[in-house]
Amino acid sequence: MARRSSPEVNAGSMADIAFLLLIFFLVTTTIETDSGISRKLPPMEELEEDVVIKQKNIFTVLLNGKDQLLVEDELMALEDLREAAIEFLDNGGGTGDDACSFCKGKNDKSSSDNPDKAIISLKNERETSYATYISVQNELVAAYTHLRNIRAQELYGYSYSEMMKNYKDVNWPGNRDALKENINRLRKEYPQKLSEVQQ
Repeated sequence: MARRSSPEVNAGSMADIAFLLLIFFLVTTTIETDSGISRKLPPMEELEEDVVIKQKNIFTVLLNGKDQLLVEDELMALEDLREAAIEFLDNGGGTGDDACSFCKGKNDKSSSDNPDKAIISLKNERETSYATYISVQNELVAAYTHLRNIRAQELYGYSYSEMMKNYKDVNWPGNRDALKENINRLRKEYPQKLSEVQQ
């Protein structure tokens, strides 16, 4: 009986097909990346003496695991946080070297001396929801932006937000160096001192 030879399967193009499928899936697949929150850390300063911060210059914001907001030991709604932060930052309660010439606040001696001395301390628990944490941060940053906008209107006739928009616009026809100098002045008058602590 004669042996039959089994027909061979032509597998020469299988490697090509597999390679093409691999390229197809690599090109069409999207990989999601978390962008996170952009924060710039302050530069390290080598101070030989300890800095003493008065308690009245610290605005304490606590956020518990149930997303409740405790500001200066009192329960507060998220909608009221921005106004409370503005009131604290723009108080102008200092005297002498700590006096603030441009502050429009109540000059309460038990509150912050001036915006340069004022620090907002944000503390949250691990159980705090991410959405609430971001909302609180947005309100606090918005307080700084609001005060910078008002000061920019007084000094330059247009807001800090517009200045930032113009500075980021590469086609803006104005003097970029003068604009940067004005932005730096506003940031120096209302420095964003936001301390974050996790409990």
